[in-house]
Amino acid sequence: MDHIHKKAIDPAKLDAVIGRAVADLSAGYGGVMVSLGNRLGLYKALAETGPLTSRELASRTGCAERYVREWLGSQVAGAYATYHAISDTYELTPEQAFVFANEESPVFIPNAWAIPASMWADEMKAVEAFRTGKGIPWGDHDGRLQCGIAAFYGNAYKASLVPEWLPALTGVVDKLKAGALVADIGCGYGHSTVQMAEAFPASTFRGFDTHGESVIAARKVAAEAGVANRVSFETASASTYPGTGYDLICFFDCLHDMGDPIAAAEHAAKAIAPDGTVMLVEPFANDRVEDNVSPIARMYYAASTTICCAHAISDGGRLVLGAQAGEARLADVFRKAGFTRFRRALATPFNLVLEAKL
Repeated sequence: MDHIHKKAIDPAKLDAVIGRAVADLSAGYGGVMVSLGNRLGLYKALAETGPLTSRELASRTGCAERYVREWLGSQVAGAYATYHAISDTYELTPEQAFVFANEESPVFIPNAWAIPASMWADEMKAVEAFRTGKGIPWGDHDGRLQCGIAAFYGNAYKASLVPEWLPALTGVVDKLKAGALVADIGCGYGHSTVQMAEAFPASTFRGFDTHGESVIAARKVAAEAGVANRVSFETASASTYPGTGYDLICFFDCLHDMGDPIAAAEHAAKAIAPDGTVMLVEPFANDRVEDNVSPIARMYYAASTTICCAHAISDGGRLVLGAQAGEARLADVFRKAGFTRFRRALATPFNLVLEAKL
């Protein structure tokens, strides 16, 4: 540290670093408040009526007023709720309600806080992984990780998968309407699989995941949606799942978690129909580190450090892509697997939607 102390400290730059760090710390505290507000129904109660006092909100939610009052203060301070000083009441704007109270909203954020909560709970596992180089399997994480990702991504996919992403692929929607065979690799809780099945009743869908508990949950999701007659889920890896002649093979935010993504792509090349399509959805990333400087990239790098890379290493670690792999590295994976056509079909601030064909 001596070489640092010998350098002059720029007060303005120091203030900027401190300000950023304190803002991040504040966000961490705020995440706990968001999770509590969601679990206790505080946001929903605020969204369902006009302005409420802290006592009225406490009464509607069956909570203690003194806690509710302090929680409301945190929401106002974070610009997550609106306060009216004259009437001493609180409410949510339509935009605030869309983010914090509407569970069907594609930007409903409270469930996402389960992910960093799981990361904190697993901190010592991450410390051990850093020191030993060993991996951490997906199933060894705190249970909030699987629940948080399923809930958060389920809503995001609902807003984009059928109306935007699938139409961006060449000829895929027409095949799905006519009746196609689809494989959803790394399906998790099956939200993506079920959403496609609901939209395309003539097609058949098979979901595969290595996490047995997720497969069980996916079957329940399919049953509740009434599509279990056309949707099946099995425990299988990306390089061993059964079946051939798939018109569409999907990898939703999972290829970068795999220990051997090239083997997964090679298996897809064997399983796909001659004119079939691989749909690869990955976290948005540019190809160079210096071009991935944003709040979203920071979030993805952090999750990749403790979750994505950790699982890929536990899965053999032949090629650990990480959640910020970028289009060029992903294209190289499919080129090595024998695919001759690879293109970016669509990009959003959060995702790359890529298409691969033999």
